[in-house]
Amino acid sequence: MLPVAVVVAAGLGAVVGALVPRVAYRLSVPYGDPPRGTCATCDSPVTWVGWRCPGCGGRLGPRTPVMVVLGALSGAAVTWALWPSPALPAALVLTVFGLLLAPIDLAVQRLPNPVVAAAAGLVGVLLVAAAVITGQYPPLLRAALAGAAMGGVYLVLALLPGAQMGLGDVKLAAVLGLVLGWFGWPYVLAGAALPHLLNGPVVLVLLLTGRVRRGSALPLGPALLAGAVLAVLVVSMWRHARP
Repeated sequence: MLPVAVVVAAGLGAVVGALVPRVAYRLSVPYGDPPRGTCATCDSPVTWVGWRCPGCGGRLGPRTPVMVVLGALSGAAVTWALWPSPALPAALVLTVFGLLLAPIDLAVQRLPNPVVAAAAGLVGVLLVAAAVITGQYPPLLRAALAGAAMGGVYLVLALLPGAQMGLGDVKLAAVLGLVLGWFGWPYVLAGAALPHLLNGPVVLVLLLTGRVRRGSALPLGPALLAGAVLAVLVVSMWRHARP
């Protein structure tokens, strides 16, 4: 059953990845601006569906093949690591939202509140449903505590003088903590630490190549999301390897 579930999740992830670029393009706007409705190159109207501008044929948003691969890999990895947990649907939903949030953060260094709120609401409903259906209420309580803990820690980091972290990162960290907390505190600790281990070398390379300057604001959302997926994989493999 697991191989079938992994293949199905990979296929659905690929479909979502193919649909992400246009949506990400339209939502990649400064705070307070409405979704982008025209092509930045030729000013042709653009809708929510499609891969290229209907006017000039230019690419809109992140590269579709890249998003398809990322969607397939993340869906398959999360399913393989967490199967057959009742909280797997919540983890997959958050993975889907992550495919949308990461390119937006890379483009305009913000995580839109409506998208993060939708992710939090749907994840919360799915976790409550999982607890009610299975009668597993302790994991739900742990999930709530972990979400509050990760959100609180990142809020403190964001309020430190000179911090290059936004409140969108704080909210996303809280949602990630909610899901990771269901599976256990090792997942939460790994999910909190790995984003910084991933982001550190990237920032160092950017500094050494002169692409950014010391103190420049950089997006943290992609590292948070990648760190959460990696945490799920690493901790699950560690647990499976234990005698």
